[in-house]
Amino acid sequence: MIYTVTFNPAIDYVVHTDDIKLGEVNRASSECICFGGKGINVSAVLAQLGKESTALGFTAGFTGEAIEKGVADMGVKADFIRLPHGDSRINVKIKSAQETELNGRGPDIAEGDLEKLFDKLAQLRDGDILILAGSIPGSLSDDVYQRILSHVSDKDIMTAVDASGKLLLNVLKYRPFLIKPNHSELGELFGVTIDSYEKAAEYARRLQDMGARNVLVSMAGDGSVLLEESGRVHTCGVCKGTVRNSVGAGDSMLAGFIAGIPEGYDYALKLATACGGATAFSDTLARKEDIDELLSQLV
Repeated sequence: MIYTVTFNPAIDYVVHTDDIKLGEVNRASSECICFGGKGINVSAVLAQLGKESTALGFTAGFTGEAIEKGVADMGVKADFIRLPHGDSRINVKIKSAQETELNGRGPDIAEGDLEKLFDKLAQLRDGDILILAGSIPGSLSDDVYQRILSHVSDKDIMTAVDASGKLLLNVLKYRPFLIKPNHSELGELFGVTIDSYEKAAEYARRLQDMGARNVLVSMAGDGSVLLEESGRVHTCGVCKGTVRNSVGAGDSMLAGFIAGIPEGYDYALKLATACGGATAFSDTLARKEDIDELLSQLV
């Protein structure tokens, strides 16, 4: 079974407008509401690929109730922990000449609430897959992913982490199967600019030396680089299409890679690329028919 963890699920209020002017009344040309958070997005795309998963995480308040219903309507199985105080966050995504985002903070998660998550993770068995993705609320310390990997370290579980900064660095000693920084996050870790496949592979190797087994670096319009555990480097360009949306594209890549691993690293990278493109080229998360169409460009 695949499990995803989303500490800070959200309602994304996506607004399209021709031009945004600060300090003035702006009107939307179209709008939609999406339910997600990085781990939930991964679960949703896995469902499109025919892979069952369970979404774990925390919800609170009336917005949390809406997220729970929305996730269920997406066909995603979830086992959320209800928090007694606060409300799950609302993120505002403004699509104009440039994309602007205003993300909510989310509810506080107490140590007792975190213990409830550990209790659920104790049910994982050898052979399961655990995916940790996204930011954490300010009430938690940046060692929380590390604590989770420590909690399951006595089992043969494939772990994948999509995070940045210390949240990512802290898990490397537990040798996660996969980490997925984008080129900006990778550059920030080492104080450099990642602007080529060669640089991406060079600094991915540093993360591998620190404990990561496989490193997938997404490079926006320049494609992606995969440093395999064996040391082999794979590269893949992007699919052809018009970018409409960047929200969830990285999560879709992660879902595609995990789903494709049984067929080998090369196929997994191509499926990841197709999934990321299918989200980037639409107003919603990747759908099966779009993924298949883009995958045909790569295989």
